[in-house]
Amino acid sequence: MEEKQLIRSCLQGNEEDFKKIMDMYSPKAMAMAVNILGNRDDAEDACQDAFLHAYLNLARFDQERNFKNWLYSILYRRCLDQLRRRRRVFVLFQKLQRESSAPPSSKPDPCPGEDGLPSQLLHLLKPKERTVLCLWANEGYTSQEIAEVLRCSASTARVHLFQARRKIKKALEKRDASL
Repeated sequence: MEEKQLIRSCLQGNEEDFKKIMDMYSPKAMAMAVNILGNRDDAEDACQDAFLHAYLNLARFDQERNFKNWLYSILYRRCLDQLRRRRRVFVLFQKLQRESSAPPSSKPDPCPGEDGLPSQLLHLLKPKERTVLCLWANEGYTSQEIAEVLRCSASTARVHLFQARRKIKKALEKRDASL
């Protein structure tokens, strides 16, 4: 069944068809969330929130637009919310650590993830840069499609992509020079 037919069926009350939509987009949504958050547990939470929000607001979705872009923009905002919450907890942790007058321990990783090189490179990027790079590399999105997800201009999306690619290139060159 085609995506638009599934959406119409969901709007008519067939909840099973939304499960089909979730099955269709879950793997790529999860990949995007992991790329942004660097943590599978947080990514799963963000994906669940995004799909729930999409389901609850499906009646507001403009069916003339691209559903995948709409879903990814919801997911992107949920990921940013997760990063903000993580940052607040980290700041609170630092404040409590200073007030306890205990010797400072090593700085906890605010974005724990797998220790592979790609993960290390992604952590060099800002959330928008990670999102743009993920959409461009994994989904084949154009700058216009990325702009729809991020709710910015296409030229701004191109700038974020350029910055992300430049940072990764610089890190790879630095790594290769040290070998």
